[in-house]
Amino acid sequence: MAVKIVRQANSIALLGVPTSAASLAAGHERAPAAWRAAGLVDRLREAGFAVSDHGDCVERVYAPDEEHPRARNVAPVLKVLEELRPKVEVAVKSAALPVVLGGDNTVVLGTIAGCRRYYRNVGLIYVDRDAGLNVPASTPSGCVDGMVISHVIGRGAPELVRFWGEPPLVREPDVALFGIERVDPPEEQFLTNSPLRRYTADEISRRGASVVAEEALERVHGLRHEFVLHIDLDVIASEDFSATNLSAPGGMRWEQFEQALALFVRQPTLAALEISAYNPALDPDGAGANRVIDLLVKMLALRLPAAAETSSPAAEQAAAAAVSADSPAASAAEPSVGPAPVEAPADGASDPASPEAAPVGDPPKSDTAAG
Repeated sequence: MAVKIVRQANSIALLGVPTSAASLAAGHERAPAAWRAAGLVDRLREAGFAVSDHGDCVERVYAPDEEHPRARNVAPVLKVLEELRPKVEVAVKSAALPVVLGGDNTVVLGTIAGCRRYYRNVGLIYVDRDAGLNVPASTPSGCVDGMVISHVIGRGAPELVRFWGEPPLVREPDVALFGIERVDPPEEQFLTNSPLRRYTADEISRRGASVVAEEALERVHGLRHEFVLHIDLDVIASEDFSATNLSAPGGMRWEQFEQALALFVRQPTLAALEISAYNPALDPDGAGANRVIDLLVKMLALRLPAAAETSSPAAEQAAAAAVSADSPAASAAEPSVGPAPVEAPADGASDPASPEAAPVGDPPKSDTAAG
């Protein structure tokens, strides 16, 4: 019997992952607490969302690891993923949208694995300035954060590739790198022969953020199948946002970032949203945190009209302000009427929101995402 998850467009499950273990410096582990202290939960509730705060995973902070120079701190990174994955499963089963507060970028592995407990087809839109396609043999630093996409597609450190079932978590054709600008030579060589699609910051600037975002969404089949949206804030030009360890000039401008998010976030097929790489130590007055929260609430409010008779006036105003009626993002995906049913395999369960609903059985051993 199939499990049917009827997602509630006004329901959010908040999960914190305070980790910088995969980075090359501390700081990002402080982000989840800083988002909450800046009023994220209250702002979401004021916009009309029912927010369930699932708390934080155990904090894990970057530490030097000279014993494993090709893949530093793999052991604590793996612990983070093993703790996060079941939390995401619970959030998905509750019919809420998981909003994951990182942390470093490796959290995306745990989030995808948790979503794949219930969804057969999961794509990935990875918004980051870096390609994340190094492997232990090619890495110049040993930083696991620089290998994230390799781990997603079944390459990289064996412990992280195999932590969930049979790799890959997502097939290469179902991954879109959005906003990348920094690509190492081995990564460039891999991309030349890979069906994985990249959309550079330069292309986004030339063609328009909404146009390129729509193409990326179609590329990963995001109009038909579930996808995870991962955001690394260093994708934004330092002129517009600098509270991240690897901030630099260039990259996507804030307006482009907002236009792309407007299209991605409003999709009924969005399975989970992640935001990572914020360092509160680089934002002493909290202005950066407040700006991101303003944007996040405005973008998520675009989802509210999809829930039957649950839109609040504040949400409608936020949606109108975020996307004008004649913009490409507004016309790309009309909000659906009523909740969107999603089916996934399960053994003898029909209502995943009830305590009796059983999770999907063992992870599928092949065909991780439909083409």
